[in-house]
Amino acid sequence: MYASVTRRKTATRLRATALALLATSAVAALAAGPALAAEGDVAWTVRTASNSYGAARSSFSYAANPGGRVEDAMVVANRGPVPLNLAVYAADGFTTNAGQLDLLAKDGTSVAVGAWVHANSGSVTIQPGKTAQVPFTVTVPGNATPGDYVGGIVTSLTQANDAAGINVDRRLGIKIKLRVGGELKPNLAIEDLHVGYGGTSNPFSKGHATVTYTIHNTGNAVLSAQQTVSVSGPFGVLRAQAGDIAAPPELLPGESRTVTVPVGGVAPALRLAATATLTPLLTDASGSTTSLKPIQVTAHGWALPWTLVLLLVVLIAVIVGAVLLTRRNRARRKVNEDSRVREAVEQALRDQETPTA
Repeated sequence: MYASVTRRKTATRLRATALALLATSAVAALAAGPALAAEGDVAWTVRTASNSYGAARSSFSYAANPGGRVEDAMVVANRGPVPLNLAVYAADGFTTNAGQLDLLAKDGTSVAVGAWVHANSGSVTIQPGKTAQVPFTVTVPGNATPGDYVGGIVTSLTQANDAAGINVDRRLGIKIKLRVGGELKPNLAIEDLHVGYGGTSNPFSKGHATVTYTIHNTGNAVLSAQQTVSVSGPFGVLRAQAGDIAAPPELLPGESRTVTVPVGGVAPALRLAATATLTPLLTDASGSTTSLKPIQVTAHGWALPWTLVLLLVVLIAVIVGAVLLTRRNRARRKVNEDSRVREAVEQALRDQETPTA
């Protein structure tokens, strides 16, 4: 499951919303007891219904052609001591900055799963200790674009907290992944790749590089990826490899994520080449993962040993100063020598003009 907390303030009062879309890896864990939302205990649980699509599913997953229709159900169990009246609705999904799947708020504008999934009723009432099935229908428009769509079906309970002056909206739901038939074009792109270098005080020791790039899902399928990053000097020498890099979260079509990778043991080779390689991972409806053709991009940056550069600058300055000083001394000696010659000539001329006795 996945969980998030959102807060919204209206003109008249503060509304606090705790969303806990519980997508556990084992449905049995859902039925074992009450779920825990981000802002308190939730007195009900949700799970997928057991039917022709399977039993003990952790989420809903379908493949349908444009114009197709799917019917399924969610099971809601009241684990609390009082009756519950829950709102039911669907919403589109998105990946948060923390890499978690979240859903648009109820008043958000859904254009895919949230608009195509409709529960048979907008609410459900469940007595204490009882369960109820919530049937819903997925109707794919005839002009739907092929590819993957992700959203969820949600149960919601709003409770007023008069003392705090807020309404707390607790939500539990289940992920829905829909693959619309047609040509599947899974593709990831590496964008804005650049490398920076940080050296050490010792000009002959190795430093570290930081490689940053953006992973962009430019295809129509949900994708994750394996990543590798390396940095080398001119002509591929002095190559340094980054350590294990965590796989990015699954990116929905059109989404992007910026990655920063540190690389140690990088020699100050003046000109660096940073290479990032992505191997896209495509998961089908059965949960099997396929590795696609790797994508590789290289960018260049400078790696100057600044202390050595400073020493060279100082040495050059000393050499230039010595040359200028030598030239100035030579010019001064020449001027003095010319002056002595001139005085000697003048003295000789004066001696010739002096009459003898």
